[in-house]
Amino acid sequence: MDTLLLHFDDETVEAERLARAAGVERAVIERHRFPDDELHLRLPQALPRQVVVYRSLHRPNEKLLELLLVVRTAGRLGAEHLTLVAPYLAYMRQDVEFTPGEAVSQGIVGEFLAGLFDAVLTVDPHLHRVASLAEAVPVPHAVALSGAPLLADIVAAQRPGALLVGPDAESAQWVQAAAASHGLDHAVCSKVRHGDCEVEIALPEGLDVAGRNVVLLDDVASSGHTLAQAARGLRAAGAASVDVAVTHAVFAGGALALLRDAGVDQIWSTDCITHPSNAVCVAPRLAEALHTIHAS
Repeated sequence: MDTLLLHFDDETVEAERLARAAGVERAVIERHRFPDDELHLRLPQALPRQVVVYRSLHRPNEKLLELLLVVRTAGRLGAEHLTLVAPYLAYMRQDVEFTPGEAVSQGIVGEFLAGLFDAVLTVDPHLHRVASLAEAVPVPHAVALSGAPLLADIVAAQRPGALLVGPDAESAQWVQAAAASHGLDHAVCSKVRHGDCEVEIALPEGLDVAGRNVVLLDDVASSGHTLAQAARGLRAAGAASVDVAVTHAVFAGGALALLRDAGVDQIWSTDCITHPSNAVCVAPRLAEALHTIHAS
């Protein structure tokens, strides 16, 4: 056994997909919670040199502690090279101190993960002012894949000739990548944020969406307010249909209902976060990246 994939029981389906695609064995990390909320974890008694830990880091706070306990134990049990596969990577959005005294979480969490793992593999990390994942997570192998071309495949099949629209400037990189893979028209809105749940969205000046099928594409849908505001604007401008395609389906609280009320028809997402909207499996891409990491 050259490589073993470790995972928790709440991500067995996703881990099994990856293990099958990568051709590696997998094992479940046993987890027990004591009455005071402390965690008791148990790994296989002997581990191979290469270990992959699968943990998607949505709702991340307790999971980060899990990773610390797992990695320190794995090293004692024989693991020498550890790779984290986190299809969703948390705490990447805060990369500067906007107000004095703020914790710059990207650097803190990035350094924490770099102290545990030799490689980190993720999909569409929410990076703003850094050019690469390696700047945020300084490990020998920092690999960021994109779900945009995979989502573009769904769009091209379901809405041939659709117009791809990004809800804000930050979405431009994903919209451009998706549009390029199928030669689709694309545009990007502008956004002014007044809070987590209060945003203003303006369609690009001169954009004619009347009678067109439009797909809003972004890396993540959290509260849904940005996408909902964009959908309302597109519907008001005469779009024949408005769908949503996102890599990370967080959809906190009433986000789905908010999007439906805004006139969104279909919602497609990758399975980086398990959700009923999942339409794209990222395991084959993750497996390819794992083989590249382990071969280098």
